[in-house]
Amino acid sequence: MTVPGTAGQPVVVRSGAGELLDVGGIRHLFALTAEHTEGRLGLEEFVLPPGTLGARPHVHGAHDEYFVVLSGELTLSTAGDDVVLGPGDVAAALRGTAHGYRNDSGTEPARALCLYTPAGYEQYFRDVHAAVAAGAEPTDDLLALLRSRYDTTTS
Repeated sequence: MTVPGTAGQPVVVRSGAGELLDVGGIRHLFALTAEHTEGRLGLEEFVLPPGTLGARPHVHGAHDEYFVVLSGELTLSTAGDDVVLGPGDVAAALRGTAHGYRNDSGTEPARALCLYTPAGYEQYFRDVHAAVAAGAEPTDDLLALLRSRYDTTTS
């Protein structure tokens, strides 16, 4: 359950609570969104099944992303480099930095936190979820179109 903050009061989101979106088989649980933080940041936990592509390389022009791996391994693709992140590892994809991520494990899900500053990119995931729920296939072209609404380009 999310307890909205009021002036001088914190926002409390209990473990496992938040806005849950299944986007192409990837579970996104948004604990904090723009609505909770006055647009300052968004925070999600995502679970990438084994052998799953999370995102092809792309570039954000309007927000930064920070990843914290909780369990499993997350492969972060950057400009010509792949870096395998394990539990406790942290990565920052600042504005203008090409990055993508995937779970190359054949057996273990990758679980990670992703922090967005400022908030707002959670709406992209809502858009993808809504499009898929309406029967659309999450093709590269559709994802690129939806990303473009949030100053994000495929690299």
